[in-house]
Amino acid sequence: MIEKRIRRVFDAMRESEVSCLLMGGQACILYGAAEFSKNIDFVILAEPDNLNRVASAMSSLQAEVIAVPPFKSAHLEEGLAVHFRCHAQGVEDLRVDVMTRMRGVDAFPRLWERRLELDDGEGGILNVLHITDLVSAKKTQRDKDWPMIQRLMEVRYLSASRDTDPSDDEIRFWLRELRTPELLIDAAARFPDLAEEASRTRPLLVHAITPDQALLIRSLTDEMLEEKERDRLFWDPLKARLSELRRAKARDIGIR
Repeated sequence: MIEKRIRRVFDAMRESEVSCLLMGGQACILYGAAEFSKNIDFVILAEPDNLNRVASAMSSLQAEVIAVPPFKSAHLEEGLAVHFRCHAQGVEDLRVDVMTRMRGVDAFPRLWERRLELDDGEGGILNVLHITDLVSAKKTQRDKDWPMIQRLMEVRYLSASRDTDPSDDEIRFWLRELRTPELLIDAAARFPDLAEEASRTRPLLVHAITPDQALLIRSLTDEMLEEKERDRLFWDPLKARLSELRRAKARDIGIR
């Protein structure tokens, strides 16, 4: 069941024919990994015509840009998110965040090709970031994102019936992204050849194959810390850029 306020934003984006994909906490909910989120996040195509369509959708929601950066293609292409606050009746104070570029995630055209199309229950289609890309996008320095990755992968793995015949690509996805030690050990036992193959790019799988749960847990923690550091290095210059934009905005306000 999609919350009425969230559906209103979907409708606005669809009516304006915005090329966008739902991501973030709302996407996690649709994948069955429940997460309470006050915001709604989209990855969008940062081309002039599409940005005009986003502006039209935000206008219909009486949404204004809050904080920095302003809604410009250049800032989106840098990797910054633009934040809108809605004021229309029924969506008061709802924040809508849009992004174009994320660390470790493909450009929008590739994401669009892999998108998940969901029936919204009222004859419409929701375009959602594919779970493989959602997991990649969640690999941030924020502590709250890592339990969500674990939950997303648990739901994905456990929802696959033992009676089904998963594709090799699906199994590789499990082996590449599962973060629950018991499930990694189970997957390695079920698919030993693919686990051996995957261990070449994810060495901690050796501890799932052995199995050695204590070493596996430590290795999963180390893997998480390494990803957090990569994300920090990605965001350090962007944070500096945001500080620069805030100072410029403050100067402009002072001049006025």
